[in-house]
Amino acid sequence: MPRVAPITGKSDVPAEHHAVVDGVLKTFGRVRGPYSMLLHSPKLAQHFLGVVNFMRDASIVDQKYRSIAALTAAREHEGAYVWAAQVEGARRGGVREELIDLIRAKGDPSRLPEDERDVMNFARQLIRNHKADQAMFDVLHKRHGTQWLVELTAMTGYFGALCGIVSTFEVPVPEGGDPLPR
Repeated sequence: MPRVAPITGKSDVPAEHHAVVDGVLKTFGRVRGPYSMLLHSPKLAQHFLGVVNFMRDASIVDQKYRSIAALTAAREHEGAYVWAAQVEGARRGGVREELIDLIRAKGDPSRLPEDERDVMNFARQLIRNHKADQAMFDVLHKRHGTQWLVELTAMTGYFGALCGIVSTFEVPVPEGGDPLPR
């Protein structure tokens, strides 16, 4: 049970913010998860929505790598809702079950293909150390360039922020959602 009443639609926000709810509905089909809490601050929700729409529509980071960053952030932050919300999209985006299981288990990525391993390690470093070490930065920067690295870094932080929201407000995992181990 969430710590505060979730926003579920336009009737829960002042009329002046109905456009923000419309944006959430357009993006997700319904008000759910972190947005059920973010809409308590409609202007903030609008900015978060801009980030998610950028990631979906304009980012140069491939869906597979976005998913690896999202799942790694969710796992490292123990964000059960974010994990459940992202895992099916990761599968559709080409993330193999072996990699999903490895992230879920906080396993050793050394046997993964280089590209997957590096994105997972980069996201872990950002979360665990609050920055990436120089070697990891250099590898990804050389391989993908500055814009790609900026976007991947922001995405990792975005999913970490969502984890903080759903965890703080105790937003439950959707029924039937892929669980994280306790």
